[in-house]
Amino acid sequence: MSARPDEGGEGAEAPDGTSEEQDESAAGAFVDGAGTGSEQLSRPLPEAVRARIVEYGSDVLGGMRAADLPPLLRRVAKFEPRRRARLAGPQIAAQLETDDGFRAMVAARVDQVWPELAEGLRSGVVPPAADPVAVAACAYLLRPEGWPRIIDGVHEELERSASAREADAAAEALDAVRRQLDETKHDHQADLERLRAQIRDQRAEISDLRRKVHTERQRARRAREEAEHALTRTADRESETATQVTALESENRRLRARLTAAESQVENARRAVRTGRNADEARLRVLVDVLVDAAHGLRRELALPTGLDSPADLVAEAEREHRRVSLGGLPDDDPGLLEHMLTAPRVHLLVDGYNVTKTGYGTLPLADQRTRLLGSLEGLGSRTKAEITCVFDGADVDTPPVVAAPRRVRLLFSAPGETADELIVRLVGAEPPGRPVAVVTSDKEIVSAVRRSGARAVSSAIFLRRLESHG
Repeated sequence: MSARPDEGGEGAEAPDGTSEEQDESAAGAFVDGAGTGSEQLSRPLPEAVRARIVEYGSDVLGGMRAADLPPLLRRVAKFEPRRRARLAGPQIAAQLETDDGFRAMVAARVDQVWPELAEGLRSGVVPPAADPVAVAACAYLLRPEGWPRIIDGVHEELERSASAREADAAAEALDAVRRQLDETKHDHQADLERLRAQIRDQRAEISDLRRKVHTERQRARRAREEAEHALTRTADRESETATQVTALESENRRLRARLTAAESQVENARRAVRTGRNADEARLRVLVDVLVDAAHGLRRELALPTGLDSPADLVAEAEREHRRVSLGGLPDDDPGLLEHMLTAPRVHLLVDGYNVTKTGYGTLPLADQRTRLLGSLEGLGSRTKAEITCVFDGADVDTPPVVAAPRRVRLLFSAPGETADELIVRLVGAEPPGRPVAVVTSDKEIVSAVRRSGARAVSSAIFLRRLESHG
């Protein structure tokens, strides 16, 4: 059975089939014939009992007619029972205390829900298994003979129960504290043992460190003694060195005097040689005059012409000799230009290394760029038998990188203070007249310089396409 009286609508029947009007008359009759008005509580109701009474009043309030509702509770009568009990609990409790009619209606509903409990309270016998809070609430509402005593007994029982619960909680807390204390003692003992072990280890370590410190001190003392001996030896050697320096300076002065004397002798010898050379030149001039006279006589006897080529003829002939072999009239951007030049006999191919590699694969490291280009040039030299020289800029490094040059490729790095462009121009100028020379570069300054020297320039892009097509 529920611990609260059943709710009902307006005019609803009670659980035993009676109507609400009958409940009200029965409640009034019960109140008139039950408790006495002289009995009063000696102290306030326990909170649990008061909450239960408010709950019962809230349930009954929802089933009353609007005309029968207490004026103070009409506003909350339409609320849900729990909400009524929560929002209007003090008003319901005050109404039950002061309004005998409202309390009689709640008492009648309690009498219908728990008839055995109500009958026991009226006869002065409290069921031993009943809920003490329900017993106190019913006694407050029904108000049988001695109801304040019943509520006081419930109050004391609730206090004993609360005290027992507090004692149990205190005992459990005490047990927990004892267990925690035992665990703390155990942990403390373990920590103590661990710390003692650490102290023993640290003492042993301190002993070892002391031995090491003693050893190091002895070594330091020996080192100081050795350093003092070394300083003494150094001082002795410095003294000996000073003596030797003095002796060397004396020997140097003596050698300088001898050198001055030798230079004087050399100058005298030169003057004697010049005197002898003058005599030889005089004899040579006489011999030349004789040869010239003999040559004139021989020319007359052989009737040779006396005219000579003019200086302008000599200059024109020299220009013709210095003119290089032509490498064809193909334009610089012709794809067949490189093939045509490589077919020329004894052609010399000069390659501007970094200009080619940065055009074709500039994202690689410099060492990988050089290795890739030299491998391609080795294959080109094997196929064409041409002389190939590859020049890299080494002006920014003190020592050129160590690179194993291929067998058919000459590898050069420019010296410090000289760029690869200058080295290429110098190599072109060093070639003898008449030899075909081709320079692979896209640098406009190099192109202009080598063209003035008679060489032919090939762009790096055309050269790379040639290498890739035959790679």
